[in-house]
Amino acid sequence: MIRYIRRAAALCLLLLAALLVNAARVQIIESTSLDKNPANRRPAIARYDEPRGDILVAGKPVTGSKDSGQQLRYERTYTQGPLYAPVTGYASQTYGTSLIENTEDGVLTGTDPMLAPLPFWNDISRLQQPGGDVVTTIKPSMQRAAFDGLGGKRGAVAALEPSTGKILALVSSPSYDPGLLSGTGPPVKTEWARLNTSGGRPMLNRAIRQTYPPGSAFKIVTAAAALESGVVTDVDAPSGAPDPYVLPGTRTRLPNATDGCGNASLAYAIQWSCNTVMAYLGVKVGLPGLLDTAGRFGFNDRGLRIPSAVAASNFDRRMTVDQLALSSIGQFDTAATPLQMAMVSAAVANGGDLKRPYLVNRVTRSDGDTVARNYPQSYQQAMNPATAQQLQRMMVKAVEEGTGANAAIEGATVGGKTGTAQHGPGNSGRPYAWFISWAQAADAPQPAVAVAVVIEEDVSADRGEITGGGSAAPIARAVMKAALRD
Repeated sequence: MIRYIRRAAALCLLLLAALLVNAARVQIIESTSLDKNPANRRPAIARYDEPRGDILVAGKPVTGSKDSGQQLRYERTYTQGPLYAPVTGYASQTYGTSLIENTEDGVLTGTDPMLAPLPFWNDISRLQQPGGDVVTTIKPSMQRAAFDGLGGKRGAVAALEPSTGKILALVSSPSYDPGLLSGTGPPVKTEWARLNTSGGRPMLNRAIRQTYPPGSAFKIVTAAAALESGVVTDVDAPSGAPDPYVLPGTRTRLPNATDGCGNASLAYAIQWSCNTVMAYLGVKVGLPGLLDTAGRFGFNDRGLRIPSAVAASNFDRRMTVDQLALSSIGQFDTAATPLQMAMVSAAVANGGDLKRPYLVNRVTRSDGDTVARNYPQSYQQAMNPATAQQLQRMMVKAVEEGTGANAAIEGATVGGKTGTAQHGPGNSGRPYAWFISWAQAADAPQPAVAVAVVIEEDVSADRGEITGGGSAAPIARAVMKAALRD
């Protein structure tokens, strides 16, 4: 009898061991895969069981949470959603997250370890901290000025503080209300489908994710390369550029939109945007010199984040001489995001020291205690201070007496450069109007803001009437005035 009891006990012990091994397999070995299994709703229920932390602009939240009473309890809400959508992105229970909602998701949901009071506290206690807050660098008045200035037209505005790299405004138009994507169900799916099939592509962040031919706005980069390389030693001296200028190796004549460009100086070429002079100087600098200078401004950087990823602006590493001439005036395959062109203007305004752009000022716990902060960092020394000073003077002249007159602000020093990019066979593609600029108050020691504006003009518009000075400069002026008031 005792023998049978022992056998039964041994069998029970074996079964218990098997249960423990299986439990360990499920909870330890397979836990990760089970957590990620689409059929497992527990992570989603836990994720939305607490309110999400907020994204702040000028100390005030532009996001919130509402109790839906559903299994996925808390849904995201947005204050002035279309205005700040290019900053916040969306947080959807159906479609995930984007932009700051994505890059700072751990903070906003409370799962980031830096929110815990002690190291490994979350792992030990198995408790989730309340969602933290993300404080942005955006200035509301500048964001509003850019948004209203675009007025629903396709385009974008990016504005930086040159001395720090803080992003003061980031607008993409047309925009959308991310709150309409927050929950679940047919209305959310219908809105998602509508936004993704809209011809205006409202969910595309044109300020950081779309590249455009920069046109004549790129001439600032070419001018910097000419000065840095020694091709130009006196900005007021005749350049030797012929008018018309025949592209090397071709019979194609490069036109100008203004008179007086034959043998004009670099200063005159920036003031009145002479294609022939800048293309001629770009060829004299050569591909290695222009490629190096463009790189120091941020072109071809595929790792730039603000913290969201920024599309790489392009300056080709290989091209023929005639292609180099066109690239020198922002045509051919040269392409840039509005943020990139704001960086070009900021580098000039800040004496050649280009600061790394950033959108998140600091991260706090739910009680307001700061747990992480971003500080200004040098991104590149784009050019020598002496070169930057000469470019500043030329950009100021372009506003005071040249193509950028519509950006002038009484009582302030404003430098600017217009750009009009036409592309496609026979210039049949959508034309783009650009304006890049910076502004400094009369009593200020340094410029307060650098701005880039691009507008996607209508394909049917009269090409002769499309100019960066006419379309984009007034928007840049409004943004700069808001910056100088703050």
